[in-house]
Formats: sequence, structure tokens, C-alpha cells
Amino acid sequence: MIIRPRRLRQSPAMRRLVAQTRVHPGELILPMFVREGATEPLPISSMPGVVQHSLDSMRRAIAEAAELGVGGIMLFGVPEHKDAVGSGATDPNGILNVATRAAVAEAGDALVVQTDLCLDEFTDHGHCGVLDADGRVDNDASLLRYREMAIAQAAAGSQLLGLSGMMDGQVAAVRDALDGGGFSDTPILGYAAKYASAFYGPFREAVASSLSGDRKSYQLDAANRREGVREILLDVAEGADIVMVKPAMSYLDVLADAAATSAVPVWAYQVSGEYAMIEAAAAHGWIDRRRAIEESVISIRRAGADAVLTYFAVELARWLK
Repeated sequence: MIIRPRRLRQSPAMRRLVAQTRVHPGELILPMFVREGATEPLPISSMPGVVQHSLDSMRRAIAEAAELGVGGIMLFGVPEHKDAVGSGATDPNGILNVATRAAVAEAGDALVVQTDLCLDEFTDHGHCGVLDADGRVDNDASLLRYREMAIAQAAAGSQLLGLSGMMDGQVAAVRDALDGGGFSDTPILGYAAKYASAFYGPFREAVASSLSGDRKSYQLDAANRREGVREILLDVAEGADIVMVKPAMSYLDVLADAAATSAVPVWAYQVSGEYAMIEAAAAHGWIDRRRAIEESVISIRRAGADAVLTYFAVELARWLK
């Protein structure tokens, strides 16, 4: 027998030497929830170890992430008051814009401060856009709100706008607004292939979602692979600087397709349900927690993600250090 692949698996040192995929702290982005009026971090029951931050605890978490070399944070606001059009999203004194200014001041140039550009946290109906008279999500009216949000977030100092609403034409609309508003240097992350997934459940608790019903009329159907690539290419054509596949682990095929076709960086989001499943199984002793975390993130990188949004970002960065 001449060919013995096991020769390159004999020791930890050899396996490290021939590893084809690696994870670096700079390729990790930490999603963070900041709650208006909070004076201390508030635990999220469905996501053990994750909290709704106060402004002070957010600053401490950013300092820790920066010290460990984490590449960025993605901020989500949890407002005290909501309305039909998500007014808090464009209020300079709304929680997300306030948190963005505080985060940028804390982070300096140590990591990239990113913001979620979507209305779902701010609307009393919980949808990612505004509704028409029949209660349906109005795509083009929502784009007007996105344009306003983009200017508000860029003015607050956001260094990357994460467009997660899945409205048709959202990247083009926001790019036009930014360029016309004096923010032509502000980059856009298009959540291009975002699927209507069961794995977002814990996130709804994290942002105190008011959603009744589902988002299947604007997020992608789980059955559709080619459609994910179509959305990726559309966002690139409209001016996205980075594109996203979300969720990650159930859509590694779509992620691999995106990485093979996109001319811009491709990221993936290891979402709340993926996090919660690992934590729940580990808590029962059914899996090795650290190995499962490391394997899950390396699999996302292996499929083609240039960076990964994950709630494990800080812990994983500490292990990598």
C-alpha cells in the first residue's frame, strides 16, 4: 500500500500543519443586544450566557472583545417604545443610535462597529418593514424608511450597515441615500440570502419581538438553493460591499455557492437557534461543548465564509489566543 492518508493525521502537530481551514479572532463578529433603560445586563433565558446589555455593560464587552482581537460587533437595539413605522430606528436619541455612538467611542479603531438596519425591533407589529392598508409588508414604503435609517446610523458613526430586512432593492436604495447624504464611504453588508428559518426563535426573545405570524413573504424559502445565489448576485450588483448567508449551518450549500460566485466578501451568521442547540445539548452532557463550538465555526469557514457572526465570538477568540 503506497497511499496512506493517515500519515498526515498522526499527531496534533501534524494535523495543525496540514489543516486546510483556520479560524482567527479577526474573522469573528459578536452580535450584541442593547436595551433602552437597562441599568445592568439582563440574561436571555433561551440563550444562556447572552444578555441584553446596558450601555455600561456594552462598553465593557466591547473592551473585552477588542482585547481578544475580535474583528467586529453587530449592534441590535431593544427600545422601550414601538410604533407602526418604527420611529425609534431613525431617532438620533433612539437606543440603537445612542449605543452606536457609545460603541464607536469605546472601540476606537480596534474593531468594526456594525449596526443592524432593520425595522423589526422597532415596530409594534414586529415586521421588518411598514405595513400597507391590508396589513401586508409594503416593500417600497419600507425602502423609504431604510433610507432614513441609513442616514441616522451613518451619522451616529456606524462603520458598516447590516441590511437584514430582505426587501427587494434595499441595497440600491440605501447606497443611493448614503451617497446623496454625504456618506459615500460607509460600506453596506447585504443580508442577501436570508432564509425564513425556525432557528431564529431565541433571537425573538433577545430583541423582545412583537411579531405575530411569519416573514415568509420576504425571507427566502428553505427549499431554494439557486434563489440564494440569485439574491447574492443582486445585492452585489446593487452595490453591497459584503454579502451574508443566514442562517449558517443549515445553509452551508448556499454559502459554498455564494463563496464561489461572489466578487465581494461573503459572511455567514451562526444564529441564535444554532447557539441555543449547542448550549442545550452541552448542558445535558450530550456533546462536548468546546469541540462542538469549534467544529461548528470551522465548518462555516470551510464552506466559504470569510467571517462569521457568532455569539461564541469572544469565548472562541479567547481559546484561539
